[in-house]
Amino acid sequence: MSETGWGEGEWGEGDSGVLRLPSGRLVRGRGLRYPLPPGAPTPSYGLYLLGRQPPPVPWESRWLRWPDFRLPADRADARDALAEVWERAAGERVEVACGGGRGRTGTALACLAVLDGVPPDEAVAYVRAHYHRGAVETPWQRRYVRRFRPGR
Repeated sequence: MSETGWGEGEWGEGDSGVLRLPSGRLVRGRGLRYPLPPGAPTPSYGLYLLGRQPPPVPWESRWLRWPDFRLPADRADARDALAEVWERAAGERVEVACGGGRGRTGTALACLAVLDGVPPDEAVAYVRAHYHRGAVETPWQRRYVRRFRPGR
């Protein structure tokens, strides 16, 4: 444990925005419009889902072009980025974030749930139950999750 009481490898399950996947992996979702919660640990890796390149952060990160209320601009890049997040979440503090933390972030978290074994038709409900009830905002985001398959 560090001086703050946070472990080095993962989030605390009760931390704000943290989703526990069925495998036990923890991923934090958040909205970049809001400040980090006071005393919250910083991620070791972040995936940022924005229409424009985000400002630099002091941890390793990746930007995925994903305009608000839309789908990723490059679906192959999105699949690669989400697979990397899923792999890293096994032992690192990983966050996924967009502007508000619900639509794009919720969609990405639902795709991570699919990678973790949740059936695609159940992934949106899983994220709404365990992350935010308003996650995955648009019909096309819900359809994207339903069609998301590991290894494709």
